[in-house]
Amino acid sequence: MGRRGGQGRHLRPQGESRGPDGRRDEGVRGRGDQEDAQLVPTVDPNNPKRFLYTTQTRGEFQFGFSRAVRHGPVVRVAGTAGIGPDGEVVSDDVIEQMRAAIVRMKGALEDLGCTLGDVIMTRVYVQNPADLTNVAVVHGEVFRDIRPAMTIVKVDFIDPKILVEIECEAVYGGADEKKP
Repeated sequence: MGRRGGQGRHLRPQGESRGPDGRRDEGVRGRGDQEDAQLVPTVDPNNPKRFLYTTQTRGEFQFGFSRAVRHGPVVRVAGTAGIGPDGEVVSDDVIEQMRAAIVRMKGALEDLGCTLGDVIMTRVYVQNPADLTNVAVVHGEVFRDIRPAMTIVKVDFIDPKILVEIECEAVYGGADEKKP
Protein backbone atom coordinates (compact mmCIF):
# COMPACT_ATOMS: atom_id res chain seq x y z
CA MET A 1 0.00 0.00 0.00
CA GLY A 2 1.27 3.49 -0.82
CA ARG A 3 1.96 6.25 1.67
CA ARG A 4 -1.55 7.59 1.12
CA GLY A 5 -2.97 4.99 3.48
CA GLY A 6 -5.92 3.08 2.11
CA GLN A 7 -6.59 5.62 -0.63
CA GLY A 8 -3.91 4.40 -3.08
CA ARG A 9 -3.80 1.33 -5.23
CA HIS A 10 -2.38 -1.78 -3.62
CA LEU A 11 1.00 -2.93 -4.85
CA ARG A 12 0.45 -6.62 -5.46
CA PRO A 13 2.64 -9.31 -6.98
CA GLN A 14 2.25 -10.15 -10.66
CA GLY A 15 -0.45 -12.75 -11.24
CA GLU A 16 -2.41 -12.30 -8.01
CA SER A 17 -6.15 -12.17 -8.52
CA ARG A 18 -7.33 -8.58 -8.71
CA GLY A 19 -10.98 -8.99 -7.96
CA PRO A 20 -13.85 -11.22 -6.91
CA ASP A 21 -14.31 -12.42 -10.49
CA GLY A 22 -10.86 -14.07 -10.34
CA ARG A 23 -9.35 -12.29 -13.35
CA ARG A 24 -5.55 -12.26 -13.24
CA ASP A 25 -3.31 -9.20 -13.08
CA GLU A 26 -1.47 -8.98 -16.41
CA GLY A 27 0.02 -5.54 -15.56
CA VAL A 28 3.56 -5.67 -16.93
CA ARG A 29 2.59 -7.95 -19.81
CA GLY A 30 -0.61 -6.06 -20.58
CA ARG A 31 -1.24 -4.64 -24.01
CA GLY A 32 -1.99 -1.10 -22.91
CA ASP A 33 -5.76 -1.13 -23.17
CA GLN A 34 -7.92 0.91 -20.78
CA GLU A 35 -8.40 -2.06 -18.45
CA ASP A 36 -4.65 -2.50 -18.00
CA ALA A 37 -4.34 1.04 -16.65
CA GLN A 38 -6.24 -0.16 -13.59
CA LEU A 39 -3.90 -3.11 -12.95
CA VAL A 40 -0.79 -1.23 -11.94
CA PRO A 41 1.51 -0.40 -10.21
CA THR A 42 2.67 -3.97 -9.98
CA VAL A 43 5.70 -5.81 -8.71
CA ASP A 44 8.21 -6.55 -11.46
CA PRO A 45 8.01 -10.36 -11.88
CA ASN A 46 11.79 -10.44 -12.34
CA ASN A 47 12.62 -8.38 -9.24
CA PRO A 48 10.29 -8.14 -6.20
CA LYS A 49 12.01 -4.92 -5.00
CA ARG A 50 10.99 -3.15 -8.17
CA PHE A 51 7.55 -1.66 -8.80
CA LEU A 52 6.38 -0.63 -12.26
CA TYR A 53 3.78 2.01 -13.07
CA THR A 54 2.26 2.01 -16.52
CA THR A 55 -0.66 3.71 -18.22
CA GLN A 56 -2.83 2.78 -21.15
CA THR A 57 -0.55 4.24 -23.81
CA ARG A 58 0.27 1.91 -26.67
CA GLY A 59 3.87 3.15 -26.83
CA GLU A 60 4.75 1.79 -23.40
CA PHE A 61 4.09 -1.77 -24.51
CA GLN A 62 5.39 -1.27 -28.04
CA PHE A 63 8.71 0.23 -26.91
CA GLY A 64 8.96 -1.87 -23.74
CA PHE A 65 9.05 0.80 -21.03
CA SER A 66 7.15 1.86 -17.93
CA ARG A 67 5.85 5.38 -17.27
CA ALA A 68 7.62 5.17 -13.90
CA VAL A 69 9.67 2.70 -11.87
CA ARG A 70 10.40 2.46 -8.15
CA HIS A 71 13.42 0.35 -7.25
CA GLY A 72 14.04 0.43 -3.53
CA PRO A 73 13.77 4.11 -2.55
CA VAL A 74 14.60 5.44 -6.03
CA VAL A 75 11.70 6.54 -8.26
CA ARG A 76 12.10 7.67 -11.85
CA VAL A 77 9.28 9.03 -13.99
CA ALA A 78 9.89 8.97 -17.76
CA GLY A 79 9.44 12.01 -19.97
CA THR A 80 5.81 13.02 -19.58
CA ALA A 81 3.93 15.28 -21.97
CA GLY A 82 0.64 17.11 -21.50
CA ILE A 83 -1.51 14.36 -22.96
CA GLY A 84 -5.19 14.10 -22.07
CA PRO A 85 -7.25 10.98 -21.33
CA ASP A 86 -8.06 10.74 -25.04
CA GLY A 87 -4.36 10.34 -25.87
CA GLU A 88 -4.16 13.74 -27.54
CA VAL A 89 -2.07 16.79 -26.62
CA VAL A 90 -4.23 18.88 -24.27
CA SER A 91 -3.65 22.26 -25.94
CA ASP A 92 -1.39 24.19 -28.26
CA ASP A 93 -0.45 26.39 -25.27
CA VAL A 94 2.87 25.53 -23.57
CA ILE A 95 1.57 26.58 -20.12
CA GLU A 96 -1.43 24.25 -20.33
CA GLN A 97 0.79 21.43 -21.63
CA MET A 98 3.27 21.93 -18.77
CA ARG A 99 0.51 21.91 -16.14
CA ALA A 100 -1.07 18.77 -17.62
CA ALA A 101 2.33 17.04 -17.79
CA ILE A 102 2.99 17.80 -14.12
CA VAL A 103 -0.45 16.42 -13.17
CA ARG A 104 0.34 13.17 -15.05
CA MET A 105 3.80 12.98 -13.46
CA LYS A 106 2.32 13.61 -10.00
CA GLY A 107 -0.17 10.76 -10.54
CA ALA A 108 2.65 8.34 -11.35
CA LEU A 109 4.58 9.46 -8.27
CA GLU A 110 1.55 9.07 -6.01
CA ASP A 111 0.75 5.60 -7.31
CA LEU A 112 4.30 4.59 -6.40
CA GLY A 113 3.91 6.05 -2.90
CA CYS A 114 5.65 9.42 -3.43
CA THR A 115 4.65 13.06 -3.43
CA LEU A 116 6.03 16.05 -5.29
CA GLY A 117 7.94 16.76 -2.06
CA ASP A 118 10.00 13.61 -2.67
CA VAL A 119 11.28 14.92 -6.04
CA ILE A 120 15.03 15.60 -6.10
CA MET A 121 15.54 16.27 -9.84
CA THR A 122 13.47 17.42 -12.80
CA ARG A 123 14.38 17.58 -16.45
CA VAL A 124 12.27 19.73 -18.70
CA TYR A 125 12.42 19.41 -22.47
CA VAL A 126 11.14 22.32 -24.55
CA GLN A 127 10.70 22.63 -28.29
CA ASN A 128 11.00 26.42 -28.48
CA PRO A 129 13.52 28.34 -26.32
CA ALA A 130 11.09 31.30 -26.38
CA ASP A 131 8.82 29.19 -24.12
CA LEU A 132 11.42 28.91 -21.33
CA THR A 133 9.97 31.75 -19.27
CA ASN A 134 6.44 30.32 -19.31
CA VAL A 135 7.69 26.82 -18.53
CA ALA A 136 9.86 28.16 -15.69
CA VAL A 137 6.88 30.00 -14.17
CA VAL A 138 4.78 26.81 -14.05
CA HIS A 139 7.73 24.78 -12.69
CA GLY A 140 8.24 27.45 -10.02
CA GLU A 141 4.56 27.38 -9.00
CA VAL A 142 4.88 23.67 -8.24
CA PHE A 143 8.47 23.30 -7.04
CA ARG A 144 9.43 26.69 -5.53
CA ASP A 145 9.38 25.36 -1.95
CA ILE A 146 10.71 21.91 -2.88
CA ARG A 147 13.62 23.21 -4.98
CA PRO A 148 14.80 20.04 -6.76
CA ALA A 149 17.81 20.14 -9.05
CA MET A 150 16.65 21.01 -12.57
CA THR A 151 17.86 20.82 -16.15
CA ILE A 152 16.15 22.37 -19.18
CA VAL A 153 16.97 21.06 -22.64
CA LYS A 154 15.86 22.25 -26.09
CA VAL A 155 14.67 19.33 -28.22
CA ASP A 156 12.69 18.50 -31.33
CA PHE A 157 9.82 16.20 -30.42
CA ILE A 158 8.66 13.41 -32.71
CA ASP A 159 5.12 14.81 -32.41
CA PRO A 160 5.35 18.52 -33.34
CA LYS A 161 2.21 19.28 -31.28
CA ILE A 162 4.17 18.51 -28.09
CA LEU A 163 5.83 21.69 -26.84
CA VAL A 164 7.14 20.50 -23.46
CA GLU A 165 7.84 17.32 -21.48
CA ILE A 166 9.00 16.79 -17.91
CA GLU A 167 10.64 13.85 -16.19
CA CYS A 168 11.76 13.48 -12.61
CA GLU A 169 13.67 11.50 -10.05
CA ALA A 170 12.39 11.11 -6.50
CA VAL A 171 13.35 9.32 -3.31
CA TYR A 172 10.54 7.21 -1.82
CA GLY A 173 9.82 8.67 1.62
CA GLY A 174 12.33 11.49 1.10
CA ALA A 175 9.89 14.21 2.16
CA ASP A 176 9.32 12.31 5.42
CA GLU A 177 12.97 12.62 6.47
CA LYS A 178 13.57 14.92 9.42
CA LYS A 179 15.67 18.01 8.82
CA PRO A 180 19.05 17.95 10.67
